[in-house]
Amino acid sequence: MTAQTDAFATLLAERYSCRGFLATPVPRQTIDRILALAQRTPSWCNSQPWKLVITAGAATERFRKALYDYAQTHEATPDYPFPREYRGVYLERRRECGFQLYAAVGVPRGDRAAGARQTMENFHLFGAPHAAIVTTDEALGVYGAIDCGAYVSNFALAARSLGVASIAQAALARHPQFTREFFDLPNDRQIVCGISFGFEDPQHPANQFRTARAALDAVVDWRER
Repeated sequence: MTAQTDAFATLLAERYSCRGFLATPVPRQTIDRILALAQRTPSWCNSQPWKLVITAGAATERFRKALYDYAQTHEATPDYPFPREYRGVYLERRRECGFQLYAAVGVPRGDRAAGARQTMENFHLFGAPHAAIVTTDEALGVYGAIDCGAYVSNFALAARSLGVASIAQAALARHPQFTREFFDLPNDRQIVCGISFGFEDPQHPANQFRTARAALDAVVDWRER
């Protein structure tokens, strides 16, 4: 393998969904570098549909508190429908991830109240000093959202390369109209997801596990004739 391949493989291995952050803010120049790297993401017809709102300082705290309070009393109404169901191997993988998280933070299996409290930590941004709200133009439909998904992946890898941890959160897209109004966004900007990011807390129990990846033969079906 080349040095570039080795470096990429290291980034992929080191990146994980951080669920416990230090309060220390990320320097603006570091965030700008992450954004510049992620901006190289490919997109359909080079449309680059993503636009971000990024919070810092007092803005993060205001958003964290307002979103948490709102989420406690309102049902989810996302711009893009959440999965109708998880079934088969997808359900197995989802459960495995959930069990790992709950075991790490001391939530016993079957304790729904404790599980619900952990879920609500999404709206506390897991203590992160920054949130990024990822939006796309409504007219681009699902393909705009797909392009944004590629952007989110590259954002996370770019952040990891600079020592910054992150977690992509569908939870931050659960209440899009609230978020649009909070940040004064136009109605034609659809909320794809959010990203909480900052410096990881290496002592936080939620950061002590890593998810597995399926074997290639479970996801690839070769056709050669």
